[in-house]
Amino acid sequence: MRQVSITLALDGLDADAVEGACFAAGALALSYTDQRDDAILEPAPGEFRLWPATRLQALFEADRVDPAFLAALAAQIGCDVARLEVAAVGERAWEREWLRDFVPLRCGENLWICPSHHTVDAPGAVVVKLDPGLAFGTGTHPTTQLCLEHLDAAPPRDGLVVDYGCGSGILAIVAKKLGAGETVGVDIDPNAVEASRYNAERNHVDATFA
Repeated sequence: MRQVSITLALDGLDADAVEGACFAAGALALSYTDQRDDAILEPAPGEFRLWPATRLQALFEADRVDPAFLAALAAQIGCDVARLEVAAVGERAWEREWLRDFVPLRCGENLWICPSHHTVDAPGAVVVKLDPGLAFGTGTHPTTQLCLEHLDAAPPRDGLVVDYGCGSGILAIVAKKLGAGETVGVDIDPNAVEASRYNAERNHVDATFA
């Protein structure tokens, strides 16, 4: 199925209204991106927070998108049709596209966070298998990376480790892999707890998440 991407800067527009207009017009999918690399605070569970300068991208079936369609969509959104950027979308293996830029991440001397489609052969490597998901934490965020580097430098041998706001469970899983004793992860988001349990099982780690 051929698809067309319509991209729009949301400057001065209501994001919910634009989203609703796109779906009403038959959008297959929507995505939001940051225009200026603005930092935003981590949202609360269930909260969807946009950047100060956000672009929205909507995918439509190519045979639907013609000048009349664009004019109608722009009118529904409440913007000039010239603001709609239209581009053809090439055929891709979308189920694998998201994996392209996610590669093994080294944290410290021996610790590696590795997606499922890669392997790490470094001598002495401690490898945690982790893919991006609904829960926060793949090792790329600066605060998580600092914690991982600290755990690698000073492994918590046999001690109790409690990971508050465990997200994906990455810190608890790493601590256990590096020799921690009892390891507990807690989070107020049920999706995070479920993701942590799944990731712990994948990494053959005995940790408690609640």
